Amino acid sequence: MTSSAVLLQFLNGLAGASSLFLVAAGLSLIFGVTRIVNFAHGSLYMLGMYLAVWLSGRIGFWAAVPVATLAVAALGACIEVLLLRRIYRAPELLQLLATFALVLIVRDFALWAWGPEDLLGPRAPGLAGAVEIAGGAFPQYDLLLILLGPMVFAALHLFLTRTRWGILIRAATQDREMAGALGVNQRWLFTAVFTLGTALAGLGGALAIPREPASLGIDLALISDAFVVVVVGGLGSIPGAFIAAILIGVTKAFCIGFGYSKLTLVAEFVVMATVLVVRPWGLLGRPQGVVRGTWTEVPLARISKRGVVAIGLLVLLLAALPSLPDQYPLVLATEMLVFALFAASLHLLMGAGGMASFGHAAYFGIGAYAAALVFLKLHWSTGSSLFAGWAAGALAAAIFGWFCVRLSGVYLAMLTLAFAQIAWSIAFQWDEVTGGSNGLVGVWPDSWLASRAAYYYLVLILCGYAIFVLWRMAHTPFGYALRASRDSPLRASAIGIDVRATQWLAFILTGSAAGVAGALFAFSKGSISPETLSVQRSVDGLVMVLLGGVHTLTGPVWGAAGFTWLQDVMARSVEYWRAAIGAAILLLVLTRWRLSA
Repeated sequence: MTSSAVLLQFLNGLAGASSLFLVAAGLSLIFGVTRIVNFAHGSLYMLGMYLAVWLSGRIGFWAAVPVATLAVAALGACIEVLLLRRIYRAPELLQLLATFALVLIVRDFALWAWGPEDLLGPRAPGLAGAVEIAGGAFPQYDLLLILLGPMVFAALHLFLTRTRWGILIRAATQDREMAGALGVNQRWLFTAVFTLGTALAGLGGALAIPREPASLGIDLALISDAFVVVVVGGLGSIPGAFIAAILIGVTKAFCIGFGYSKLTLVAEFVVMATVLVVRPWGLLGRPQGVVRGTWTEVPLARISKRGVVAIGLLVLLLAALPSLPDQYPLVLATEMLVFALFAASLHLLMGAGGMASFGHAAYFGIGAYAAALVFLKLHWSTGSSLFAGWAAGALAAAIFGWFCVRLSGVYLAMLTLAFAQIAWSIAFQWDEVTGGSNGLVGVWPDSWLASRAAYYYLVLILCGYAIFVLWRMAHTPFGYALRASRDSPLRASAIGIDVRATQWLAFILTGSAAGVAGALFAFSKGSISPETLSVQRSVDGLVMVLLGGVHTLTGPVWGAAGFTWLQDVMARSVEYWRAAIGAAILLLVLTRWRLSA
């Protein structure tokens, strides 16, 4: 690559970094003050795009940008006042689920308002051409974006350091309780900060339409990039977000420039994982303060006699299910059992271990892909393929967990998300092996398991046994050591417990169980796709655990069954079923927090 090409790619990276910084700055600002990891930030960016495209045809591009920004900011203020204000003291898991519910609602709103097709925005009037730089053409609009990023950074710096509101924001960022004790009206301060953060997201979306179309999938793709920037820079650090945005933007641009476009999705998460391993709190971040109490401090109750009876009756009912003339309940029950095992594995990590994972679907998907690949490529039997799924899940959890147990709280959760996104990126882009976005098809069990009833009984036996092992493990010496490591790491270490080794083993055990669930899922569907490793699959697992109850052993099983049934009913009977599920999650979050508060 010539020096001129290097310069042009560097400028492309800076243009992308400026757009990314606008979103990441708002996300970082919101977290710094409210301590909420706003999963819906990408959805607000998406709304900014759609509004700007819609308004551009009516009032012109340059007028549409500020109007769309103000509209998104107003929506952000409503979200903060009506929802987030109620859950500021809730555990981080509840807050994440609430904001993810907003993702589902906003996406279906965009689908209702603008339809499923991508919308192309107009060129920016007056900046639609290109200028010659180093012998190559470079878009004029991208030059504006390159200038805009530092300008927004400078404006935020002056606002935070030279104004009264900025001083109050920095005070709340450093010590929220002390700021409140000194008379700062935290409610309106939080509202103002959230409004400003969402305005930056809306502005970023509105300014992006000359470069890319507005689409329904941009929300989760964008929030993943923004999470990377915020975590690499340091949660709550605006200068850190600025540096990280440049680092990520330039890295992605050079991956494309050097002909490694398939590495763009992987590269940013590799950077994130590397930074967190070397510097756990990001480039310019600070060590996390006191973490809010969570339900994981409640001892895991043993199964009562009534619970044993209920489980026995459930097993008898499940065993008799194949005798029904309708085969669809059998299909749904198979899926419920698979996700019950998936949720139970996550529950052991969260409940006894106290480690919230935002990327547990990585082990589920890796197990599914491993089983499918050895079945299709190596022609292994179904049983051997299921074993491969178990081994692949355990191996992935061993690798990821070795790094993750070095962190805690939201940083641990973000690192699990980074590793899950790396796995998803590989599955999505490695066409030769994984089939890329199309996935793998023809993953049907051997002839002796070809009937729905036979495969259902296999799933019932394997999932039932694995769930029983996970339940039993919670009340073994290992389970007690894991809970001791959760509740008081210093005391646990003082009495001879190797805290990191115990937590690492928990990662391996839960990853292997999730790998088995993924392998069974692949054979039940006959195919596998990157969606199996997606962020939404991980959040589904979190919802299942929360729905059933973190402090009960049987909770994840009931939660998985209820959520799978609800999702099936909604998808078949409600047109905008994602919004309906999002509303149900919001109701669940608010109810759970009110009951536990």
